[in-house]
Amino acid sequence: MLRIITGLNTATSGKVLYRGRPLNGVNPHATIVFQTFALFPWMTVQENVEVALKARGIPPEPRRERALKLIDTVGLDGFESAYPRELSGGMRQKVGFARAMAVEPELLCLDEPFSALDVLSAEALRGELMELWLNKVIPTKAILMVTHNIEEAVLMADRIVVMGKDPGSILTEIAVPFQHPRRRKDTAFQALVDKVYAAVTGGKKTEPEIPGQPKRKLPDARLNALAGLVEKLAAEGGRADLYRVSGELGMELDDLLPIVEACEKIGFVTIHEGDLLLTPLGHNYAEANILTRKELVVSRILRLPLILWIYETLQEDDDQRVDRDYFLDKLSPDFGDQTSQQLDIAINWGRYAELFAYDSNTDALYLEP
Repeated sequence: MLRIITGLNTATSGKVLYRGRPLNGVNPHATIVFQTFALFPWMTVQENVEVALKARGIPPEPRRERALKLIDTVGLDGFESAYPRELSGGMRQKVGFARAMAVEPELLCLDEPFSALDVLSAEALRGELMELWLNKVIPTKAILMVTHNIEEAVLMADRIVVMGKDPGSILTEIAVPFQHPRRRKDTAFQALVDKVYAAVTGGKKTEPEIPGQPKRKLPDARLNALAGLVEKLAAEGGRADLYRVSGELGMELDDLLPIVEACEKIGFVTIHEGDLLLTPLGHNYAEANILTRKELVVSRILRLPLILWIYETLQEDDDQRVDRDYFLDKLSPDFGDQTSQQLDIAINWGRYAELFAYDSNTDALYLEP
């Protein structure tokens, strides 16, 4: 989406309007800072910053003056002649910011600009960017940032748009009413973080099941990871804040959400306003021994159309053995380019529950005696 807005990619359908006019080619009023540092390794810091100005036909001397000023603005004074390999991750990303701001864009697009940095570097760079923005040191009129870090969004943004996927669509929009600087530990701040978490986890659009056809996707999570989350919730009395659980487990949202979704599909967990709630079945699972836990998982995943269909297909075969390609062909209309991934997830779940096995030498699924 950011690449389409900046004109680096062409939209396959629909229209892109900037100030009410159709956008053709590169957007001259917008620039982008990429997730990875995206610097030319054979160029110095100053040369990397000057690239955008040179492309716009700015003469050498004004180009040099503006680049040096921006390098100083982002705190890299003294590193003008350094090469990217000589800089830390945070410093390299600062060069990316300086290059993007060199053309004085109206719109600055940020593609997860802090995700490749360590925690301290990311925090420092966030603070420096907000200081430049709030003090109007840069002429930019709007910043559009993509992030998976919900606390980062609440900390920096005035408006949060939650997007869904498959296909990409807007699920909801949330205004952030707080003044800057914002305090993470304020009750109102944490409440809004919970609200956004609830929108992300509870806003997934689902399609109705069609009997006999495996339509719904399985979350990309290993079933052995469910035990840790369920035990954590049981120790918390059956209810815990999703945001806090994510932090205490040391997991990013993208890593935790598939596990939460798997727990929800199996019936161990429900989600309410950003909190994880352990169901009675989840409590039973937490208190059970290993054998009983496996039996519970088996009974629950056989309720999922994709798993049940694979299991019944194997049962109906004379040899109780079916090539992987057969399942890929049958599932392709449902899952498209995600067919292979969905089948791999189903195989992992089935193997964990000992419903069926997989022979990697012959690429076949089969039932064990």
